[in-house]
Order: sequence, then structure tokens, then C-alpha cells
Amino acid sequence: MKELLRTNDPTVIAFATALLDAEGIDWFTFDVNMSVLEGSIGIMPRRLMVMDRDLFMAEAVMRDGEIDLGRD
Repeated sequence: MKELLRTNDPTVIAFATALLDAEGIDWFTFDVNMSVLEGSIGIMPRRLMVMDRDLFMAEAVMRDGEIDLGRD
């Protein structure tokens, strides 16, 4: 799996996963349960992962949805 997106904002994750679902791209979120360790204050970013073969298409979907991936 490859990291597509890393963010502290749960609304960005929700929007990104909705876009990926619409395109039929499988995804998985890492670090969702880290809030137990951090005390639910949102300092640990969640990572949105996609399969290696889907990364190029997923990045294009994020660009079309105007989601900043933090890359050049």
C-alpha cells in the first residue's frame, strides 16, 4: 500500500474517501485508533492508503477534487 494523504482533518478524509469510492478505488485508513493514545485531541494525523497500482489514479482524483496532497 502507498500513502495517498496524511491529515488531521477528519472532514478531508471523509471527502477523499467519498471521491475514491465513487471511482471504485479501494482505500484504507491508518492511525484511526491513535486517538486513544493522544487523548482524542487530533494531533496525530490519519493516513489514507491505496494499493500501489491505484496510486496514480487516486492522486488524479484528489487533484480533481482540489484536495492538497502536500506534494509538488
